[in-house]
Amino acid sequence: CCCGCSWAEERRRAWRVSRENKLQPLPGCEACATPSPEEVRSWAQSFDKLMHSPAGRSVFREFLRTEYSEENMLFWLACEELKAEANQHVVDEKARLIYEDYVSILSPKEVSLDSRVREGINKKMQEPSAHTFDDAQLQIYTLMHRDSYPRFLSSPTYRALLLRGSSQSSSEA
Repeated sequence: CCCGCSWAEERRRAWRVSRENKLQPLPGCEACATPSPEEVRSWAQSFDKLMHSPAGRSVFREFLRTEYSEENMLFWLACEELKAEANQHVVDEKARLIYEDYVSILSPKEVSLDSRVREGINKKMQEPSAHTFDDAQLQIYTLMHRDSYPRFLSSPTYRALLLRGSSQSSSEA
């Protein structure tokens, strides 16, 4: 359909997948240095597979850095960390930092949010919770999925990983 309902349904589906699957934290760089060829190929199957792979998130983040949009991944990860926090004092502090780093119009790492979402955050910041940024996180997730992810799949970075994986597979045979 050409109206907003298909977009809204996609957002709800992506949000459910994100909430249903607990994400593994980003490991140290050495742990994501060599994803398996199967794992690299799986990233092309869906954006969710890329985002649920620690190595995938790491490689995608590096790609975003080359596009000057790494703040999208950093914001998304900060929101995931906030949602895992139970201590209200820590939630208050993390929410304030996320707001200052990614939502404030004064921030050099400001993410692109529509005015409705931004206004909602401003209201929720009166009493922050672990879910203060849920709408914004989903908006950024959707932006990365629709905008950056297709470019990532055709990027030299991803193609090099695919080639490295195929050369490993052929040398093992």
